Amino acid sequence: MPSYILAVDQGTTSTRSILFRPDLSVAAVAQQEFPQHFPSSGWVEHEPEDLWRTTVDTIKGALAKASATASDIAAIGITNQRETTLVWDKKSGKAVHKAIVWQDRRTADHCATLKAAGHEAVFARKTGLLLDPYFSGTKITWLIDNVDGARQKAEAGELAFGTVDTFLLWRLTQGKVHATDATNASRTLLYDIHRGDWDDELCHLLRVPKSMLPQVRDSSGDFGMTEAALFGRPIPIMGIAGDQQAATVGQACFAPGMIKSTYGTGCFAVLNTGTSPVPSRNRLLTTIAYQLKGERTYALEGAIFIAGAAVQWLRDGLKIIDTAQRTGELAQAADPEQQIYLIPAFVGLGAPYWRPEVRGALFGLTRATGPKELARAALEAVCYQTRDLLEAMRGDWGGQASTILRVDGGMVASDWTMQCLADILDAPVDRPRILETTAVGAAYLAGLAQGLCPDPQEFAKSWKLEKRFTPQMPAELREQKYGGWQEAMRKLLS
Repeated sequence: MPSYILAVDQGTTSTRSILFRPDLSVAAVAQQEFPQHFPSSGWVEHEPEDLWRTTVDTIKGALAKASATASDIAAIGITNQRETTLVWDKKSGKAVHKAIVWQDRRTADHCATLKAAGHEAVFARKTGLLLDPYFSGTKITWLIDNVDGARQKAEAGELAFGTVDTFLLWRLTQGKVHATDATNASRTLLYDIHRGDWDDELCHLLRVPKSMLPQVRDSSGDFGMTEAALFGRPIPIMGIAGDQQAATVGQACFAPGMIKSTYGTGCFAVLNTGTSPVPSRNRLLTTIAYQLKGERTYALEGAIFIAGAAVQWLRDGLKIIDTAQRTGELAQAADPEQQIYLIPAFVGLGAPYWRPEVRGALFGLTRATGPKELARAALEAVCYQTRDLLEAMRGDWGGQASTILRVDGGMVASDWTMQCLADILDAPVDRPRILETTAVGAAYLAGLAQGLCPDPQEFAKSWKLEKRFTPQMPAELREQKYGGWQEAMRKLLS
């Protein structure tokens, strides 16, 4: 019997392949970073061949570390950076342009034009999304309108669109399968999340030919087989989910009202709302959490574009830290008398503001401000933004939302940051034993389809707490600090 489930976690700055045992314990990990491309202010791109190369290399690397072969793999699950958009030639499989990354803001004017024409309401009603450059739809339009000959080829049915999962699936199956799952489809501005199908009206408004679009499938199910030559024998691909939805599954947030928040490049909070979509009155997103056996489970989501990326800015831009781990130590030693606010709107503001044109700002600087205070401001900004999201979620969902936040992602390893989060939220923050929840979710979806993993309710019992952070900050100080954040935000947006 095959010994492992393989999760491919294709993220914004690196690709990881993780071999899991059937009990979802980690057997081997291989990871590779790849370059980011910034051709213009607010533009972010990836080289598609980097995404493909690092996927193949890390799969082979994980197999080598475990002294395993393709015969030892029961199934592959794929999870991916969402909204990042690729268009490629169906015959050659070559992308027509670099991938446009989810952070990219080049289509802000297009979104503004659509809003001015009164179209945002129809997009929101059908997709649960807002008209923002974050999503894939306007990125597709930009690619086929700005690459020479692409519009004609697209209209002729010669080009394919996909988010990163779809592109990797196409390559892994050597062009035999052009598909995605419902979670990734729900982030495109083209998918009706109520009917569960691509929408003709939305495709018309964005001028995207339907022939470009992939088939939409359950998050757990048959996505075809890898080409035998890649890894020595074919391996079944049995699960796909966007990274935040995969983390929701990995955190076992299967009950309505449960909330998880992932802290990576950005921060993404997801609230399970069950089998009925909940329209947001507070500019959150209504999206698909996962789809199993044809049944869609919905969620409210808040997206913060810059979280861990602010720490990268301290390291690579300002060069005031040498490693990300130093940030918590510096923050702890910061002068408590100084209250510095960093609003890290490097690529605009996401939920609940949705201001793509805004850029970052620092408030409260003095001659005494140094690296320690800037480090604290970067970490506190993540906590304040999370509170913005949870306040909006409670407004939409009422008292039914959980008072406990399950967290994951690279930033949650910092005890200082997690304690600060609990203090600012005035709520418990639960850190699980396994922090690789995105990859766990992808592996679980693949294992579920192969009959190796239990049903969601049984799987939820296996979730284990590593540490709970409870609020310690006096209420008066909490509200004073958060009030300062709100005032800084008002100044920036005025």
